[in-house]
Amino acid sequence: MTTLLVFADKEDAEEVAETLAERFPDIGAPRVVRETLAGEDDGEDAQWLVVVEGLGERALAEADALAEEYDGWREQG
Repeated sequence: MTTLLVFADKEDAEEVAETLAERFPDIGAPRVVRETLAGEDDGEDAQWLVVVEGLGERALAEADALAEEYDGWREQG
């Protein structure tokens, strides 16, 4: 299952991706991807996604806590 963690700031997304990779090495390296909001012309309005595959229950709870800590949220892909 693909999990998407959404953040407003690129640095936050990168830090969360690194933290998840360190804590759960079996998931591999999460990808950080820029997503421009539909209908927005300004690049400042982009969201940053951390794309993670195969999170178990414990890792998912950790991802939720990290997302909340960095003012982000989780979406299932």
